Amino acid sequence: MTKPIALLDLGAQLSRYRDRALAAMTRVVDASEFIMGPEVARFEAALAGYVDVPYAVSMSSGTDALLAALMALDVGKDDEVVTTTFSFFATAGVIARLGAKPVFVDIDPGTFNATGAALQAALTPRTRALLPVHLFGQMTDLGDLWSSSPVPIIEDAAQSLGARLHGKPTGHFGSMAAVSFFPSKNLGGFGDGGAILTRDERLAERLSILRVHGSKPKYHHHIVGGNFRLDTIQAAVLEIKLEFLEEWSTGRARNAALYDQLFAESGLIDRGLVKTPTKSPGSNHVYNQYVLRVENRDDLQKFMSSRGVGTAVYYPIPLHLQQCFSYLGYNDGDFPNAEAACKEVLAIPVYPELESDSIRRVVDEISAFYRL
Repeated sequence: MTKPIALLDLGAQLSRYRDRALAAMTRVVDASEFIMGPEVARFEAALAGYVDVPYAVSMSSGTDALLAALMALDVGKDDEVVTTTFSFFATAGVIARLGAKPVFVDIDPGTFNATGAALQAALTPRTRALLPVHLFGQMTDLGDLWSSSPVPIIEDAAQSLGARLHGKPTGHFGSMAAVSFFPSKNLGGFGDGGAILTRDERLAERLSILRVHGSKPKYHHHIVGGNFRLDTIQAAVLEIKLEFLEEWSTGRARNAALYDQLFAESGLIDRGLVKTPTKSPGSNHVYNQYVLRVENRDDLQKFMSSRGVGTAVYYPIPLHLQQCFSYLGYNDGDFPNAEAACKEVLAIPVYPELESDSIRRVVDEISAFYRL
């Protein structure tokens, strides 16, 4: 039987850091400093240094990072936050949780990201923030809107840590950038986690208070926050894994380039059966996912599963058509680019340790499905 190819194989990289991670976890256990231990501050400093911003405030998850960022701006009832309809649910869920209104926009069909023009066109007097998403590992290029927006911009950078736009990493464009350390992310922990990157000292201080129920000093609450702290054990592991992030990003980009070459040679693109990822000018894509647009997606996914190749659909339903947002009044056809993407996208394996023979086999299997 042909060896299966997983969509993501976290175990393939484990040997690089396993002993160090276990030793770091043991130190935390022996010190019994499980909450806000010294490893948290060390990791925050290392992360801030990696993206060259003054402040990184760790959080309990990428979702809580987005939530806390909106809370830091006092987003609430009757406010509007403009964001993309093609993203993971948390992007819009955090807006609704605060009583604010998600205002959705369509995407660029090539990059899957919202455009500056679309976000700007959705601004109203009630808009409190813009929330663009750097989807699949490529930063959204909002052009002049990054500097001219009349409201704060929060970068949803859950999938794009390590990516750059015109030479600058995430955290250098909006007021804040929220990142995720979910295990499948570019920098994944041994559980959940997240962080907010910012260049604003006032926001960093407010975020550090919000994550401990809004208290400073302890038991003195001037604002209502939440329990958004990153576990010390996660910080200890992430500090070690951060050392490998550039190497892993380079590995995924290398694999993506081979896919690009093989798909171009296969005839699949010329026949309009497959479209490979589009890169924006001035962008370096770190490929948290390598996402194709394909004909007959659902049958192709079933075929690939039968051939032992892991795939995933990110995302099958756009946010504006999710049942929980029906009260917003959106309908089929409102955002055609996103709706088409939901029917066509398919992520294939691209993790750094994936061997070239496996990449060739993935392309061969897709070609076999279309009988090329």
